[in-house]
Amino acid sequence: MAITSNTRTAAHDIDPVFLNRWSPRAFNGEPIPQEVVMSMFEAARWAPSAINIQPWRFVYAHRNTPQWEPLFHCLMDMNQAWVAQASILAFILSDRHRRKPGAEPSENRSHSFDAGAAWAYLALQANHLGWAAHAMGGFHVEKAHTALNAPEADYRIEAAIAIGRPADASVLPESYRAREAPSGRQPVESFVFEGRVSALT
Repeated sequence: MAITSNTRTAAHDIDPVFLNRWSPRAFNGEPIPQEVVMSMFEAARWAPSAINIQPWRFVYAHRNTPQWEPLFHCLMDMNQAWVAQASILAFILSDRHRRKPGAEPSENRSHSFDAGAAWAYLALQANHLGWAAHAMGGFHVEKAHTALNAPEADYRIEAAIAIGRPADASVLPESYRAREAPSGRQPVESFVFEGRVSALT
């Protein structure tokens, strides 16, 4: 049964929460109460992870605080243009290693996969609370490792995340306004295969 919500249509029966979540760029700068911020991170806490290692790490800052500027200046200019009106800027990192007391750290092959699950939980909780979260890869990696005090040998910086109250597209620079709408997705049949992967195109 097709489900339609937020200008999107799912070909199969799913909860509308998955259609309602999207990644806007237009924010109104409204401060987010700290307890609401922590509610989003609490949701991320409950994401699944291999052997319950929970390799995700978040570094965040509220806008108009001393912690904001070092993180903001890690972003590429194209993202600074709209993130400036977000309420929270965060980075999600993943620990590359399994760490057990009394043992040498060992490779954790699924660290990025697990961190992605934590991001998804955070994004869904933000939407549930009436806020929005937009993840982006447009940041200067070396600068971010320094600003976050996260050695590259130990951590992979997965994404930057802007969080805020959605606003009308008119608050954006003109070049971004036409793109301010929920995006579609490829059909399920294009990425789901029974038994083996079909020829790649």
